[in-house]
Amino acid sequence: MNVDRDNLPKKQPVLRVVPMPADLNQNGDVFGGWVMAQVDVAGAIPAMRRARGRVATVSVNSFLFKQPVSVGDIVSLYADIVHVGNTSITVNVEVFAERNHDAPVTVKVTEAQLTYVAIDENGRKRSVPPENT
Repeated sequence: MNVDRDNLPKKQPVLRVVPMPADLNQNGDVFGGWVMAQVDVAGAIPAMRRARGRVATVSVNSFLFKQPVSVGDIVSLYADIVHVGNTSITVNVEVFAERNHDAPVTVKVTEAQLTYVAIDENGRKRSVPPENT
């Protein structure tokens, strides 16, 4: 599935990374766990900003691998808050890979939804502060 760059989210990614050979599985693709870790980091960034402090991942609500990621791909992760509860923040994350640098093509490789909980300095959950107005 090729994605026209004009169809990418109209904002900056929260994270951009390039997988390295150490991130490969026995088939030469990037480990799914590596992708999951990047998604968790990307989702936590807007959650931390909204919580104005520490957050912890409490659930992975959905995770769909659409295509493999390869060494040399430029992986861009986009994250959007979709729900804020009293102590929790739910974030959708979309992952795109730019590959084939001679004739670049961008493909959506992963999409996920994670929920984080705001925590205090002792690791106990706390209320998410009201949004700045």
